[in-house]
Amino acid sequence: MQTNLFDYDLPPHFIAQQPAEPRDSSRLLVLHRADGQVEHRIFRDLGDYLRPGDLLVANDSRVIPARLHGWKWGPGGRGGAVEIFLLRQVDESGQMWECLVRGKGLREGVAVKIAANDASGAPPVHAQIVAVHDAGTRTVRFAEPIRPYLQELGEIPLPPYITEYCGDRERYQTVYSRPEGSAAAPTAGLHLTSELLIRLREQGVGFATTTLHVGLDTFKPVTTETVEAHRIHTEWAELSADTARRINETTLAGGRIVAVGTTTARTLEWAATGAQGLDPYDAGACPWQRVAAFAGNVSLFVRPGYRFRAVDALITNFHLPRSSLLMMVSAFAGQASADDPDAGRRLLLAAYEIAKREGYRFFSFGDAMLIL
Repeated sequence: MQTNLFDYDLPPHFIAQQPAEPRDSSRLLVLHRADGQVEHRIFRDLGDYLRPGDLLVANDSRVIPARLHGWKWGPGGRGGAVEIFLLRQVDESGQMWECLVRGKGLREGVAVKIAANDASGAPPVHAQIVAVHDAGTRTVRFAEPIRPYLQELGEIPLPPYITEYCGDRERYQTVYSRPEGSAAAPTAGLHLTSELLIRLREQGVGFATTTLHVGLDTFKPVTTETVEAHRIHTEWAELSADTARRINETTLAGGRIVAVGTTTARTLEWAATGAQGLDPYDAGACPWQRVAAFAGNVSLFVRPGYRFRAVDALITNFHLPRSSLLMMVSAFAGQASADDPDAGRRLLLAAYEIAKREGYRFFSFGDAMLIL
């Protein structure tokens, strides 16, 4: 399948620069896969489409203050400005990280001094670039574990297309976020509030969490000519034994698994396939164990032609053109047309055009979709 089929035109004014307040006041486009019907609702109406016995599953990963500022440091003292963006911890000590860096001459061996941008008095941390990779990333070794210093030295990163937001960076976290580790928020969950979750619980809808630490590659456009040639990035994820049990029991009882976001969906689909040693594109479904608990790296590329095994309904935002996320959601939208792998893409992009005509807001701070 050609990658350019997943392109679409999006004028900049559709990109949300501010989140909806309160969180659940964002708009909700409901897409019915069986017949292509579209409904326009508000996110707080989510309960109208869920039934007692359904289970919401969300990614509870928390965004770390991953953006660090400093300067090159050598025998002559302070050099040019440096920005380091933490992507992934690569050792157990917490000193070695895969990073994106900005600045001049940041080759292997260059020393860097990280300092706070304000008058907090936080002590600086020294670091060194120890490897330069073909993909443009660097391995950076910090003189000591960097996590204890992130709250004082780091900034919560926002996506580059959000340029006008000056509010509380906590708004870029979900209300149920717990373990830190993501470079970007699992944004479908930004619409959920504690009050909405309580109402859904009173309605008989369960809530459970899994963890996937989101990497920036999640949002990068696919640059290969064909979709199949793309190689997906790897992210660390965990599905606990308790959540796996609840998912399997919900399925056996006739309830639906509703994934909050593509990161949750990818985690659950890996738990239904790769975590059990099955080929994701050539595997049957276990009648008594839909998912298995696991902890480790996930590198599942869900594209049109994939048959979902763990997820029955999906809450998601509107995604960037040519992104792997758009391809995943297209695959989910096409589940009702197994004999036509391209049906989901056509259905989804048609819904995107409707969303533009209706003035929906796109991307991380934008509105949501519910795909049934």
